[in-house]
Amino acid sequence: MDINNYFNTPSGSFDGTLAGQMNLVMRRVYLKMTLGLIVTALAAYLGANSMALLEFFAAHPMTMLLLFVAEIGLVIGITSGINKLSSPMATALFYLFAVVNGVALFPIFLAYTSVSIYKTFFITAAVFGAMTVYGFFTTKDLSRWGQFLFMALLGLIIISLVNIFLKSTTMEWLISFAGVFIFIGLTAWDTQRIKQMAMMAPVEAAGKIATIGALNLYLDFINLFLYLLRFFGNRN
Repeated sequence: MDINNYFNTPSGSFDGTLAGQMNLVMRRVYLKMTLGLIVTALAAYLGANSMALLEFFAAHPMTMLLLFVAEIGLVIGITSGINKLSSPMATALFYLFAVVNGVALFPIFLAYTSVSIYKTFFITAAVFGAMTVYGFFTTKDLSRWGQFLFMALLGLIIISLVNIFLKSTTMEWLISFAGVFIFIGLTAWDTQRIKQMAMMAPVEAAGKIATIGALNLYLDFINLFLYLLRFFGNRN
């Protein structure tokens, strides 16, 4: 979805300086994204330490698949319905997605040691931080990155699905390397795109931009973390 088109309207443009309004929107983007990550981390941690939930998933393994379907549905619902949703509703759906994603990710606390998870999180935060700063301050147009990275991501998804059947360890490592570089690039590209939207958007769209922006950067962070965990995570 090209979310630039949702807010590129001539009426109701921001009052005050563009830089001031852009900074205000970007702060809201990072605040929502950070809160979303905290919600996900808490949901995953509590899920991994809930015997009732572990027993439930052991007895109903298909539930995990339903969670992934629900995640896809929520992302599609938020992005495609952003014009129809109120800002509070879009925000609520974002945090609901963060909870569902956290529950779906609780197995990582069972598969990897806590120390390696925390270590990977801080590595991810450092890499993500560097790339989002680059995307925010660079004067270089990163739109070509977006086209390339989107096609690369589609290819990565297809290869990952194929490797489910091939079970190639070599392919798994190549997929992990590619995933890291793709989401490093997407972090910079998404940041620049959100910044541009924040500068062009009407005042009444600021809350929705913050939610869409937070969702995009949240997904970049989570996926980057999961791919880096394959390199830095120590299994239990």
